[in-house]
Formats: sequence, structure tokens, C-alpha cells
Amino acid sequence: MSHNGGRKSPVNGWSNNGLWLAGIVASVVLTASVVSLGWLSARRRTMIASSAPSYQLELLDSLYNDSPIVFAVIDRHGRFLDINRDPSEMVGYTKEDMTGQQFATMVDADSLEITGQIFQQTLRGGKCSQEIKIIHKQGHSIDLNIHTSPLVRRKKTIGILVFIQDISDRKRSLERIRYMAYYDDMTGLPNRRFFTNRLEEKLKAAGKNGTRLAVCYMDVDRFKLVNASFGRDFGDMLLLQIAERLTRCLPEPGDLARMEGDEFAACLDHLEDSEDVNRRLDAMMSVLEEPFELSGIPVHITVSFGVAVSEGASADAGTLLKRADTALHRVKENGKNNYMLHSDDMDNIALHKLTIQHEMRRALANNEFILYYQPQYDLASGQIVGLEALIRWMHPERGLVPPGEFIPAAEESGIIVPLGNWVIEEACRQNKAWQDAGMPCIPVSVNLSFRQFTELNLTGKVASILEKTGLKARYLEIEITESMTMDVERASKCLKELTELGVNISIDDFGTGYSSFHYLKSLPIARLKIDRSFVRHIQQDTNDAAIVAAIIAMAHNLQLQVIAEGVETQDQLHFLRSHRCDEMQGYYGSPPLSSANVLELLQEKLNRPALPTYH
Repeated sequence: MSHNGGRKSPVNGWSNNGLWLAGIVASVVLTASVVSLGWLSARRRTMIASSAPSYQLELLDSLYNDSPIVFAVIDRHGRFLDINRDPSEMVGYTKEDMTGQQFATMVDADSLEITGQIFQQTLRGGKCSQEIKIIHKQGHSIDLNIHTSPLVRRKKTIGILVFIQDISDRKRSLERIRYMAYYDDMTGLPNRRFFTNRLEEKLKAAGKNGTRLAVCYMDVDRFKLVNASFGRDFGDMLLLQIAERLTRCLPEPGDLARMEGDEFAACLDHLEDSEDVNRRLDAMMSVLEEPFELSGIPVHITVSFGVAVSEGASADAGTLLKRADTALHRVKENGKNNYMLHSDDMDNIALHKLTIQHEMRRALANNEFILYYQPQYDLASGQIVGLEALIRWMHPERGLVPPGEFIPAAEESGIIVPLGNWVIEEACRQNKAWQDAGMPCIPVSVNLSFRQFTELNLTGKVASILEKTGLKARYLEIEITESMTMDVERASKCLKELTELGVNISIDDFGTGYSSFHYLKSLPIARLKIDRSFVRHIQQDTNDAAIVAAIIAMAHNLQLQVIAEGVETQDQLHFLRSHRCDEMQGYYGSPPLSSANVLELLQEKLNRPALPTYH
């Protein structure tokens, strides 16, 4: 109950204009009500009429009959004496129903005590404002804001004037706003804000009780494939079913939240021991093993969990969620469909990735990247017939950084696209410079990242680079991986445009990815590169030897050239020559070289073969 001299802020339902009008009504309504009820004698009415301005009675009558504010007159015993408007629309009762009835009979049980206190306060001369609930004639509750003032005659309170405002719609709107702020509209689960606040409370309680809790961050594996296959509406249906199943594993509804998209978070509190987390996570994964039904089709899904366990009272909700998310990313990197607990080294790895990504952007702007080139040899003649461009990073502090340390971070962050474009341009520029210096005209090959391959107008970008550097298209070779050819229709269109431009196409690391004879015969591919993992053990492992021999024979039958990567020994060279492999690349011929060393090697090539010839 608030006592504020009859004033109430707009937030609580009374605007300044409403209070001003209420003040006028409070000062005159008693007279209007008394006049309408015939309480005053004819002589007294005459005296009021003669002493008041000419429009006073008309004003009182207008306020009583036409006021937008509903007000009622209640006697000292809490009975209705009069209401200025028909209340049936608001409460379902007519004036006749309410006249003489106790106000308390309409009040909801939860509001009875505070209403009685307000009336007693008002009868003692106070003014009160309060939100209460009353019961509609049809049985449902209504939210009202009441403002009470005492009715005084001859310095004695004879009753109460109650101003009434129906705030049910406003309360519902506020509740809807609150719901939208704290709950996910699609699943009905708490959202990130609600979950974070609740987690903070649970962490404080766990700190006081000396217990531990765990936060799980969950992601549906390959959820985009569901949306692409069935549509987003069915994807939403799947999320609803997932939410329903996960809720069964948690004792309290607020312990599961939808964070965003296909990501959920759960709080596992009151952990018994270190194995308790594993038991609960196994239970959560098991309820998702049964197939879900979408449009009559059973759909199996897998999920990945990242978990962070609170240790002491130092961790806050934000930190735990970040740790769980970091662990989730590690699970995704390691193959999905599993769970993993956060460890301190994960934070260091994540920070290292962010640092690398930031430094790479700077390095690209500062021209810190350089290209090395590894020669490719014809196995029949021993001559250098090509060069593969390999990127290196000349870090200002750490020196030469190999690609294995920064390429994964570049692919994850998207920097691989501008970096890959730079590699193509620099390789083309350098090759043209060698040709202009009188060196043999041989192609330079460049690895294409998956992100580059999926970019629009890839052929246009390559053509622009060739025009800018002046290199003829036949001296550029693009290397793609098998996985890039999974979308055969799109890959075929893109590769056809590149070959029409004059660029050659090769499949890199053949045998380690999505191998299919279909794309080999339908795509414009010039040659295959046998992955080094097969070449490494061809002398010791008969299976690897058989695979390499089969790849060479198959490629030749399809009119494709074959180049073996990772050749390091003379025995490997003999094996490849004996099976008529076309070309080789590896440390047996030459390690990757700087552009200056390549120039020296090419100058030597003018005088003698680079490899011994064995027949």
C-alpha cells in the first residue's frame, strides 16, 4: 500500500492529467452524489445553487455522468451507495446489483487483507493507491487500480470515494513483455537472459552450501541439413521435440534453456561426485537416440555437449557458460556426437586462435606472408614440369611459421578467402616474372580452399588476376579436394568455367576424402595427386602399395595424369616408375624453396635433368 497524498506515477496507472481530474472530482463528487441521492434539503440545495457560479451544477452533473474515470461512493461499512457509470461492462454486475452490497464480496481472496487496510486508512482521513484483484460476475479475476479519498461532512468521515481503473489489459501486456524478455517464444523454454540470472542464483546457493553444479552447452549436429531437407518449420518442430525430451531429464523446468538457434543450455546442480556429471549427460544423450518423426519420416540426430563444472565460489554464470561453449567447440572439432568437460588448456587454445586470427589480418595488410615453391618432376625424363605454391608466414617475432599452425584458424575465421586470393595472385605474378627472365614456361599450382570454391564469380576473380599479372591461363593449375566435388552440379559448372578459361584442374590428396568414380568421369579434371599417406609406406605396407597401383591404373584408364606426393626415398621412386606414375613431388626431388632458390634451380634445369632417370 502506498500513501502519497493522492498522487500516483503514470507507471502505476495514473497519469498527471488523470490525477488532476481526480482531484477535481474528489472535491466535487460528494456534492454531486449527495444531490443525485437527494440527501440535501431543498433549502440547502437552494443555498448551494445561489452561492455557486452559474455553471457549477452543470459541471458537477457532467463530471458525474460523463467522466472517463469510474468512481464509486462507499459508506463506512463498505457498502456501495452509488457508482457514476454502469459497471456491467467492467465487472458484469449492474448498478442495481451492486448498490447496498459489500465491496469485500467482490474482492479476490488474495486482495482482501490489503483492501481492508486501505479502507481503514481512508476512514481515518488518509488517501491511498493500490492494485487489487476482484472477481468478475462470470468468475474470472480482474486487475484494478483503486485510488481512495475520504468523504468528509462537518469534519466527520461519512464514507469513501473510490476511483477505479481496469488495468487488466495493461497487466497482460506487461506480462507478455516480461515473457518475451525471459522466455523463448517458440519452445516456451527460458532464454539466455533468464537462464543466466537463474544460474547466478544457483551458483550463490551452491557456494553457501558447499555443493557443485555443472553447466552444459548443447548443439544439434548438422541441424542445417534438417532445415535444408525439410524446411525451417519442420526444423522448429524438431527443436520442440528435443526440448520436450531434454526437459524429462531435469528436475526443474527452469534448468533447461534455449540459448539461440539449435543451441540449448542446462544446469545440473547438487552433483554427488565426479561421475554424476557423466551419468546425467549419458541420460540426456540417450533420450535423444530414438528417431524423431518429421513429416512421417524418422530422423535420427546426434548432439554435442560442452560441460563446465563450478569449482568454489569464484566462477560466475558468464564464465561458466563461456567455458562450456569452449568445450562444445572442441567436441565439434573432434567429430561431434559426444560430450567433453572443460579444462584450462582449452582457454589457452581458444585465446591462441583469436590471437592468430588477429595477427593474420595484420600480416595480410603488412605483407608478412610469402610463398615457397616445391618442384614437381616428370618421372620419365626427370625434368621439372611444375611448381606447387605453398604459403608461409614470416612472423616479425616468431620467424617462419608453417601453414599447419595458421591455416585452420584462417579457414575457421574466413580470412582464408582474401589470403587464398593473395596466393593465386602472387603465384601468377612470380611465375610470369620467371618466364620474363627466360626461365622455362611451366605451370604453377595453387590449392583452393573450400570457402574460395563456394564463392560467387570465382572464375571472374581468377580471370582478373591472370589479366592483371599477364600470365597465360595454361600456366596456372588449381588444386581442389575431393570434398569440394560432393555437389557435382555446382562443381561441374564452376570447373567447366575455369577450364574454358584455360586453367587446369587437379584433385589434391586423392583417396582421403569423398572418392567417387562419378565425379572423375563427369568433371573436367586433368590429373590426380596421390596423397602422401599412401606413398609413405608403399614399400612396407602391401595394402598401401595396392592402393597406389590401383589409383595409377584407374587414372590412366580415365585418361588422367597421376602425380604422387611425399616421395622421399629412391625405393618409392622406383615403385612409382615401375607402375608408370607420371609425376612426383617430395623431398627426394626438392623441399619447398624460396622464389630466389627456385630461380637458381630453374637455371640449372636448362643444363641438366633435375632427377636421375631410371628405366
